[in-house]
Amino acid sequence: MKTRDKIIQASLELFNEHGERTITTNHIAAHLDISPGNLYYHFRNKEDIIRCIFDQYEQHLLLGFKPYADQKVDLELLMSYFDAMFYTMWQFRFMYANLADILARDDTLKARYLKVQQAVLEQSIAVLNQLKKDGILQIEDERIADLADTIKMIIGFWISYKLTQSSIATISKASLYEGLLRVLMIFKAYSTPDSLANFDRLEQHFRSQSN
Repeated sequence: MKTRDKIIQASLELFNEHGERTITTNHIAAHLDISPGNLYYHFRNKEDIIRCIFDQYEQHLLLGFKPYADQKVDLELLMSYFDAMFYTMWQFRFMYANLADILARDDTLKARYLKVQQAVLEQSIAVLNQLKKDGILQIEDERIADLADTIKMIIGFWISYKLTQSSIATISKASLYEGLLRVLMIFKAYSTPDSLANFDRLEQHFRSQSN
């Protein structure tokens, strides 16, 4: 693995484990046993590293919530979307935990974030429209965009909510599964009678993961 890629990977691990606020470029260099000068050869500052991590975040978002095509809507397909939610939240949890501060420091990153969030919203609306068309959800057309935005809001702010509403200092996988269960609760409220069994099985699966 190239040094640049090692720096990105190590930074992501350190940010997730200790929080982005507490980690400096010197911490990252020491963790990799390289000189600060070597790190600055590849990255100007910590914000530059975060932008590169955002590249990965953006890719996971856009690939994980693409509308399905020529696929049977079954438990496996539905689980793939929820797994994508969980993976993105866990893999980039430092960003969700400190999102407002990170974006406030970097106008360029904020513009990119808003752009990708709009793309994700549009893709999510398309997925919900497909699920309605395939008899999985029952919801008025004019409410689909609001439902997609509500789900996106829960995913985007669940981590900061848990950190501020309890005594925990770090996020666990169990905490994230709790967030998925809240999203599932919303899906179940809009599920058709024929699709409810699949959502029940999803709930059982993720509830077992949160214990």
